[in-house]
Amino acid sequence: MDTPPDTTPAPQPPDWSLAPEGWDWSAQDADGRWYWYRTEPVPGIGGGVWRSNSRNQQYAGAGWPNPDWFDSLRRRPGAEDTSSIPPHPAGPGDTSRP
Repeated sequence: MDTPPDTTPAPQPPDWSLAPEGWDWSAQDADGRWYWYRTEPVPGIGGGVWRSNSRNQQYAGAGWPNPDWFDSLRRRPGAEDTSSIPPHPAGPGDTSRP
């Protein structure tokens, strides 16, 4: 007897064209829910979820539960890496930026 092929979809990230402008991160929680993030999220203390300030996360869709949720964090392709850009000067006289 032939076994049918496994047609279970792999956990796929949502399409970046659906992401709000400036929301440059996506990640999937262990329960399968995807979220957009305005700031880079961090793994939740209890595991299984990504965390960011509630104003910086937005539901993006549902997928299959993902035991490898920790590997789901993605940055929008072509998003500017601002980690090496110095912060804006605090005020007049601050010469930390050229």
